[in-house]
Amino acid sequence: MARAATFARTGGPEVIEWIDVDLPPPGPGEVRFETRAVGLNFIDTYHRRGIYPLELPSGLGLEASGVITAIGKDVTGFALGDRVATFGPQRGAYATERNLPAASLFKLPDTIDFDTAAAALLKGCTAEFLAERAAMVKPGDWVLVHAAAGGVGLILVQWLKALGANIIGTVGSADKAALAREAGAAEIILYRDEEIAPRVRAITGGAGVRVTYDGIGQATWNASLDSTGRRGIIISYGNADAPVTGVALGILATKGSLYNTRPTLFDYYATPDERAGGAARLWEMITSGKVKVTIGQRYPLEEAAQAHRDLEGRETHGSTLLIP
Repeated sequence: MARAATFARTGGPEVIEWIDVDLPPPGPGEVRFETRAVGLNFIDTYHRRGIYPLELPSGLGLEASGVITAIGKDVTGFALGDRVATFGPQRGAYATERNLPAASLFKLPDTIDFDTAAAALLKGCTAEFLAERAAMVKPGDWVLVHAAAGGVGLILVQWLKALGANIIGTVGSADKAALAREAGAAEIILYRDEEIAPRVRAITGGAGVRVTYDGIGQATWNASLDSTGRRGIIISYGNADAPVTGVALGILATKGSLYNTRPTLFDYYATPDERAGGAARLWEMITSGKVKVTIGQRYPLEEAAQAHRDLEGRETHGSTLLIP
């Protein structure tokens, strides 16, 4: 019997329940996936809270690494024992085993271990499209990264540094400031101690940044507007605080003819070529040493509720893993 998380109503971490699942054999196009590590992501909390509505009851979690232990009909390109990882879109990663479409899997290079894959695949592919495709950052660009010591933040800062950008990171503590600096942030703003936008303008000689990466949402929206320079772009890629709502587009004009986009991973990894190319670029950045994956904390799989509490309380840094 497999063990899997489920939730039948939206709410706090307490809605997560654990059940036994008697898995059928993999169907056509499917494989049996034995989990070795699960990556915790803010999107998991959005699903649990109902920010992204789902049909309930639902499984939870998108990102995991594991081994193929059985193969259904019509599966090509995979074999028993293959080391693989997934970032969805199927939910249900919080499980010891499950059946998955083979098309949702990425083979792992020998140089990438299970923990690194589960900590980096979703977040690293997010960093890839944010840095290289959503904004096409160039050497010398000033960029602002909110939550620079978070799971996506630490990878994104390193990626941007490798591209030659000048990075300003916002963090909530001295410990997280040290992590963001080590990752490559040129300047750090402790958002609990000082206003973000005035400091950004001072650092950039009044010009503001060309790109702002905002995974926080409502709490940082105004600071992002005021920190981004003329014709710059705000990339709103998450809602760690709350979704940005009720925005009048005219504000983008008054703040300097700004651009704003709200991208999602699956629109940038929509085709087989995009998936293969993006993942290959991530593995290259990791194996070259340009991106180091920080695993800040590990929890037993069935302590996922506590991991959610710590993530939402901003008590974590880097990537968080759930281990079966």
